Amino acid sequence: MTQTPTTGGPSFWWQQTGLPPRRAALSGDTTAQVCIIGAGYTGLWTALSLIAARPDLDILIVEAEFAGFGASGRNGGWLTGGFAWSHARYAATSSEGAVRAMVAAMNGTVAEIIRHCAALGIDAEITPTDELLVATNLAQWQRLQAEHRHRSAWGEADRLRLLSAEDTATRITMPGTMGALEISGVARIQPAKLAAGLARAAERLGIRMAEGTRVTAIAPGLVTTERGRVAAETILRCTEGFTATLPGHRRDLLPLNSAQIITEPLPAETWAQIGWHGHEIIGDFAHSYCYCQRTPDGRIAFGGRGTPYRYGSGLDTNGHPDAATFAQLTTRLHRLFPATSTARIEHAWCGTLGVPRDWCAGVAFDPATRIGHAGGYVGVGVATANLAGRTLAALTLGTDDPLTRLPWVNRTPRTWEPEPLRWLGLHGTYAAYALADRAEARGGPPSRLAEWVNWAVGR
Repeated sequence: MTQTPTTGGPSFWWQQTGLPPRRAALSGDTTAQVCIIGAGYTGLWTALSLIAARPDLDILIVEAEFAGFGASGRNGGWLTGGFAWSHARYAATSSEGAVRAMVAAMNGTVAEIIRHCAALGIDAEITPTDELLVATNLAQWQRLQAEHRHRSAWGEADRLRLLSAEDTATRITMPGTMGALEISGVARIQPAKLAAGLARAAERLGIRMAEGTRVTAIAPGLVTTERGRVAAETILRCTEGFTATLPGHRRDLLPLNSAQIITEPLPAETWAQIGWHGHEIIGDFAHSYCYCQRTPDGRIAFGGRGTPYRYGSGLDTNGHPDAATFAQLTTRLHRLFPATSTARIEHAWCGTLGVPRDWCAGVAFDPATRIGHAGGYVGVGVATANLAGRTLAALTLGTDDPLTRLPWVNRTPRTWEPEPLRWLGLHGTYAAYALADRAEARGGPPSRLAEWVNWAVGR
C-alpha cells in the first residue's frame, strides 16, 4: 500500500495540539538571578521547583526554538519512573543504599508528576496504566526473566509481574509471544501538552522565558546568546540531546536519534485482532527495541532507533526521518501487529536524546562557578527530567535535601571518543543488535554478540 505520511516537524503531538505562539526573543543584554538554558522538561521542572521554594527568585529561561521543541515534545509518551541505567556503575561511586534510594526516588516520579499537573491545571492526557514488555522469542523470554530478577533484587519487586503467554494474550496479541513483564505504576501522556502546560505554568508564576534565543557561550556569571548577554548569578544547562551544539560540550552527551511513526485511527475490528483493549504502553525485548502507545483517538504511535547517530554529533533536519528508518519502523509495526498492514501511516518524525559515555544520567552543580547541568537520560527522560529538575533546584539553593545525596549527583563520566570513532562505534553497535535480533528470531539463544557489544560500549 502506497503511503505518503507527513514527515518531519516537531512531532505529531504538536500537529495535534497546534504549535504555540512564539514567545519573544531576548532583546538585548539583561540580568537574572538564575538563567536556565533550555525550555524542555528538565529546564521547566527546574524552574518550577526553584520558584516553589523561592517565589522571589528572578528566573530567566532561554530557549533556541520554543518550549518543548526537542525531545520533550517528540517522545513516545511513556511516563514510567523506571530505573534504566547501570545500578552497579552508580554503586561503584557511591553505595548500594544510595542506589536503592535513587530507585525509590525514580519510582515516585510518576505520582509526583500527576500531582503537580493536577495542582498546576495541566491537562496532559495522563492515563495511569501498566507497561508491558513482551518477549516474542525464546531468547527474549530468557532475557526478560533475567531483567525481572535483576530489577526485583534492586527494590522494584512490588511493581513487577511476570506474565505467561496465556496471560499476555489477554492483554495484547503479538506473533510468537512467550510472555511479558508487567510493570505497574506508569502512565501514558500526550508529550506536547505536558511541555506546553509546564511552560504556561512557569509564566503564570513569574518565570521569564525568551524563545528563539540561541546560546553561543557559557562562562561563570555570563550566558552569551545571539540576541544579547545574560548576567546571572547561577547558570543551569538543561540541553539534553542539543548539548553537543554548545562550544566546549561536543563530546559530553552523544545525540542519539529516535524516530516514530503513527497510524491513522484504527477501526474496532483491527483493535479486536490486536487484542489491545486497554491503554498499556507496550514494548518488546529485542535489542533494537520498540516503544508503543495507543492514543486516545485510537492510533498506534510506534517508535524505535532507526539510524542511530549522525556523523559529528549532527542533528536531524527539522525532524525528518530518513527513508530507511521509516521503512524499518513500518516493517516492525506490521511484524508485531499484523492487523495494521493495511493501515495508513499518517506522520513520521524524529529527534535526539542525550547519552553520556557511561550510559548513566547525571545531575551536577559547581558551587564555585554556580554552573550546573542535568541530562543524559538515554531515552527515559519524561519522568527522569522531573527528578533531575527537583535535584538541580535543591543543589542550586544549597538545601539539605536527600535528593542531593543520590548517586547521580556530581559524577564525572569521561567524554565520548573523537570522530570517526563515535560514528563507527554507534553504527557498529546497532548493526550488531540487528544481527543479534535476527539470529534470536530464528530460535537461537540470547546473543553473545549483543552481550559483547554491550560490554564493549559500556552499556
